[in-house]
Amino acid sequence: MAGFDPGSLPDLLRLYYRRLFPFGLYGRWLRYGDVSKNYFQRREFSFTLHDDIYVRYQSFNSPQELEKEIQNTCPYKIDIGAVYSHKPIQHNTVHMGAFQAQEKELVFDIDLTDYDDVRQCCSSAEICSKCWTLMTMAIHIIDRTLVEDFGIQHRLWVYSGRRGVHCWACDDPVRKWSSTLRSAVVEYLFLVKGGEGTIKKVTLSDNHVHPFIRASLDVVTRYFKEYALVGQDILGDKDKCEKVLALIPEADRDFLRMEFCKKTNSVQRWEVLQKKKMVHTEREIMLQYCFPRLDMNVSKGINHLLKSPFSVHPKTGRISVPIDLKKLDDFDPFAVPTVSHLCHELDMIGKGEGNGKETEGPQESSRKSRDYKKTSLAPYVKVFEQFVEEMEKSYKGQRLKGNGKGLLESEGC
Repeated sequence: MAGFDPGSLPDLLRLYYRRLFPFGLYGRWLRYGDVSKNYFQRREFSFTLHDDIYVRYQSFNSPQELEKEIQNTCPYKIDIGAVYSHKPIQHNTVHMGAFQAQEKELVFDIDLTDYDDVRQCCSSAEICSKCWTLMTMAIHIIDRTLVEDFGIQHRLWVYSGRRGVHCWACDDPVRKWSSTLRSAVVEYLFLVKGGEGTIKKVTLSDNHVHPFIRASLDVVTRYFKEYALVGQDILGDKDKCEKVLALIPEADRDFLRMEFCKKTNSVQRWEVLQKKKMVHTEREIMLQYCFPRLDMNVSKGINHLLKSPFSVHPKTGRISVPIDLKKLDDFDPFAVPTVSHLCHELDMIGKGEGNGKETEGPQESSRKSRDYKKTSLAPYVKVFEQFVEEMEKSYKGQRLKGNGKGLLESEGC
């Protein structure tokens, strides 16, 4: 894959937004079938431009107008905000207090830096295939919860482009949830508690393991040996052993410390711990090392901005692509195309077709829609397309209900 030079970003973005960004599907998603009046027009978009110029409260009358503005300004980053009571671009002209965030998708932001106290392989912005397993577990756990515990159907999971993932829960009733409801869901999902000074961050009830925790442990158990014991080697040396021992009741630490010394690797030492039959403690350790760590504020606030799918990460050049949940375990963040690689692919296509120049004229929009299909962005756009089509089926159901109601009323029933 072609390397990425941040200095070349302005030129690359110009080509990316003109020929590869899936504006058609993007507009279909954010219009939500036009079931609510002026829904798209009341949506906030935020652009981060060259030299960190930050422009909030952008709004557009149509997806086509948004497309034109993005192609003109070539933002380094696009953020999506709430649907407001008024067009966000008019926020300074509305009477104070009248401009209110009314709706937004329930969103989640999970970042590997929040696991720095438990991942051994990387820290800060660094990631590798070993610690990426934390994101795989997080998606499995949260997605199952959204579907089975909260009945949410339409979820879009997106790679951030660098070291994390985002989720957009898009069901119509969910978009209308208050901050209080959103906070309740986040609290339900929040298990790892405490900052840097907190040693023991997971404390389970002695009497009863909640079904949500039991289901989460089922996911963690599938990955724990390969991820934590082999990949992270969490009991691999004295210091690592002491970190785990600090999570164990004090009365058992000396015995386990001695027994650990007789073993040569993390797998054997974990087996020693299991033989002590401290099931409760064992679960707490597994969850502390593997359970999802959410940015609570992103999920709670209706007016909070979140990076848009198909944005380009300005440091890595990677595209924020949707993740196919059917192939979640195979998702590789390092295989996600960079904007420079995609533009290189376009260049090769042009040469292959015997035309290095871009075509203009009436055929341009149909050509644009085909361009991404010829590049390594195609499978990710396909995931997005399937998500949008599933959502659109639900709008048709809403319209049929609405039409039926209108018919009954018109017949005087």
